[in-house]
Amino acid sequence: MFLQTNFVRLTMNPTISEHEAASLAAEMFDHFCAATTMRQILGLYRNMCDILNLRPGPLNEFYPKFKAKIRNWKAQALWKKFDARASHRVYNKGTAASGTRVLVIGAGPCGLRSAIEAQLLGAKVVVVEKRDRISRNNVLHLWPFLITDLKALGAKKFYGKFCAGSIDHISIRQLQCILLKVALLLGVEVHEGLSFVREIEPKDGCGWRAAVTPEDHAVSHYEFDVLIGADGKRNTLEGFKRKEFRGKLAIAITANFINKKTEAEAKVEEISGVAFIFNQSFFKELYQTTGIDLENIVYYKDETHYFVMTAKKHSLLDKGVIIQDYGDPAELLSSANVDTSKLLDYAREAANFSTKYQMPNLEFAVNHYGKPDVAMFDFTSMFAADNSCKITVRKNYRLLSCLVGDSLLEPFWPTGSGCARGFLSSMDAAYAIKLFSNSKNSALGVIAQRESIYRLLAQTTPENLHRDIGAYTLDPSTRYPNLNKSSVNMIQVKHLLDTDDPALLDQMFLDTNALAAGPEVTVTKRKRRTNDTIPLGTVLLRWVKSQLKGNDFVQELSEASQCFTNGRVLCTLINRYRPDLVNLDELDGCGPDECNELAISIFEDHLAIPRIMSGQESLTLAGVDSKLWLNYLEQICEVFRGEIPHVKHPKLDYAEFKQKQQIDSMEEFAKLRRFAAMKAAAAAAPAAAIPMIVPGPGAGAGAGRKSSNYHEEERMKRSRRVLGAESGPMASPQTDTTKRAKKRRSYEKFGNIDENGNISPGSPPGSDTDSTDIPESLAAIVSLTPTTNPTTPSLCSITTSTSDPTPTSTVPQRPVGPTSSGGKDGTSTTALDSTCDSGTTNNSNINTSTGRMKKMMMMMNPQSHSTQNHGQHIFHQYSSLSIALLLIPLGVFLYYTSVGALERLVDSYLVTLLGLDDY
Repeated sequence: MFLQTNFVRLTMNPTISEHEAASLAAEMFDHFCAATTMRQILGLYRNMCDILNLRPGPLNEFYPKFKAKIRNWKAQALWKKFDARASHRVYNKGTAASGTRVLVIGAGPCGLRSAIEAQLLGAKVVVVEKRDRISRNNVLHLWPFLITDLKALGAKKFYGKFCAGSIDHISIRQLQCILLKVALLLGVEVHEGLSFVREIEPKDGCGWRAAVTPEDHAVSHYEFDVLIGADGKRNTLEGFKRKEFRGKLAIAITANFINKKTEAEAKVEEISGVAFIFNQSFFKELYQTTGIDLENIVYYKDETHYFVMTAKKHSLLDKGVIIQDYGDPAELLSSANVDTSKLLDYAREAANFSTKYQMPNLEFAVNHYGKPDVAMFDFTSMFAADNSCKITVRKNYRLLSCLVGDSLLEPFWPTGSGCARGFLSSMDAAYAIKLFSNSKNSALGVIAQRESIYRLLAQTTPENLHRDIGAYTLDPSTRYPNLNKSSVNMIQVKHLLDTDDPALLDQMFLDTNALAAGPEVTVTKRKRRTNDTIPLGTVLLRWVKSQLKGNDFVQELSEASQCFTNGRVLCTLINRYRPDLVNLDELDGCGPDECNELAISIFEDHLAIPRIMSGQESLTLAGVDSKLWLNYLEQICEVFRGEIPHVKHPKLDYAEFKQKQQIDSMEEFAKLRRFAAMKAAAAAAPAAAIPMIVPGPGAGAGAGRKSSNYHEEERMKRSRRVLGAESGPMASPQTDTTKRAKKRRSYEKFGNIDENGNISPGSPPGSDTDSTDIPESLAAIVSLTPTTNPTTPSLCSITTSTSDPTPTSTVPQRPVGPTSSGGKDGTSTTALDSTCDSGTTNNSNINTSTGRMKKMMMMMNPQSHSTQNHGQHIFHQYSSLSIALLLIPLGVFLYYTSVGALERLVDSYLVTLLGLDDY
């Protein structure tokens, strides 16, 4: 409640103390790590940034400040992993790509992985995603290096079950959540609900920009140097030709069922991959039983039950899934030629059979469109791009375009290579960004290097990559053992350089040292070409007017100098990008000189642009050299070129979010309580059928009183034993041989109790001599009461009171022999036996210890568990203290007797007493 109140205070009063802001941000960070939807992740992250007064940016500008504000234990563990990753030499301390601006299309796993690497290089990274939620249920197979790579990025801090034990897969949705959180914490800027249309060539003083939908979004003003296409096989980047690989028709079906996380579902084993040639009997039985003919099937258990299978066409036709047969695969699998309801039945029937009908109530999960998550497609038609990158130059603005993931190379899904090769392509693209940002490398040199690496991608398998998976970095030589860096030369890739400056086609140099270690890169301003005919002032004025075109005073601007003399331009420009620094409503009564003074102070204090004049001097520019103020205006434009104008994202009401989380937690707890109650009721049902022995009136008043809590607890234990024995997998994992050996040893050691109450080393439970009824002698064993003679109490006096007062049941003396629990010579090693023999009457003689009594009771069949518990309860109630007091000295006596210490002590005493020291 305290932190919720602080959040309300913070939104209304920005003067909240730094300590309170840090506490609230730390609490939000915990919720951020546990968030499972895109809305929650982005909402909590933006709230944290607002509270801490931070804005996403390049690594060295954002990450150290954010890390210094969040200091709880979970954050510290993450910062340690991030610091270890960022310390790799290839990143050059986050400066290898300083000054480079990157736009990533698509927030899928490969797009986010590319964004993370570019951010670690020091670039400014923006990701656009057309969807507003993460809803892909399919499960990805992970190669070993992927598991190591994701763990190094802190995957287990966000998802504790990640690849636990032998698990080597993860759902796309869960993987996206993990990578999205990592990208945001490093400073990547993500915009959801935004579609990329095309790139816009430089004009009006602006560099490369993107046309997006909706058109008026602030991202349309973002100028970038690198464009990464990670939007899947329907890639929208122009200039990339693709070639098709087609084989024999193969139809794949994917299905996702809701994982209710029940006990029955947990017992079902996964199918990591079964092909017809390896298990023909399974597929033949499947066809004979259900009419479903498959070539292979895979089942992974994750957030959903994920099945993927290759179905034969004749089976789909016979089952009515495909309505009519066509030769063209596209026409064959078109939505008009597929019966959706029969497709659902086909997938459910195959899933039920492959899991041996252990999940009878399978329900389909829902996809992004609100429909059952089942898909059928032809995967034999795979596309691969002819080239992985290209460079375009217009008006001295360079643009590196790269493809990653499925946009670059479609995977063959039975091999499980999609995610692995996608991540490899993301690292390769980030390495190209590193080379591109180095001024010592020519455009043709960068393209040739990238294409040489791309030649190896389709050949990669877990076996032909480097064995030291923990040493993988952006440097391709750490991943590919047979890398030929010059397999593609610069002359071969000239067609991939599209430029309006022919001189670039003659530049063929490359800094080969960049492969080993990142060079020190100094950020320099973009130089204008000498053949540009438009004056610099005009270019800057066009850019300013394009940014502020929504304001009335823009029409009055006709010269670059008016950006200073107008008095409102600079503050309005700051407010467009950084509204946290300037509030225009507070400047209504201020004069032009005051507004300019405020803007110049902000440029100096927050944006690292040194002051060249005062606010009063900026109104007339008298005494200020034109080159000086033009250079000052150019620095202002360059600072904001790499930024996106402020976007008013929908706020996440944190107080409402916390309240909902508490309600969800209470509902989850109530659900667990109901589930526990159901299990208790189910456990009590079979326990009610077990007979209970009620002691007679002669057993003493206290013998009939039992605690209800104790009784209920014993019932639960007994039911768990019974259920565990019946359920198979829940029982102890022992072999039959081990169990038989243990039973045999038990019979030999303790004997058995027959119907007459005699103890014999013979028949095991369940044989002909084993009685399911409880004999009267058992009551004699369990009804341990003090002797009726108060003056001569006897511990071993065991009596039974029944309706007939005359008979008194006695337990005969157990025969001493090799099967008894005595010593090797047949004598008993328990002093209690001799004590009882000497101190009790003939009717109460018993030649056994208390431990033997309990073990004989355990030898009874399961139907007598209630009698056993009853006897144990009475025994503890009446005899615990007496037995303890008796057994302690007896135990000490027996110990010293067994080791001979007592005899030596007596001999020593006699020698000293009789004066026989000399002997």
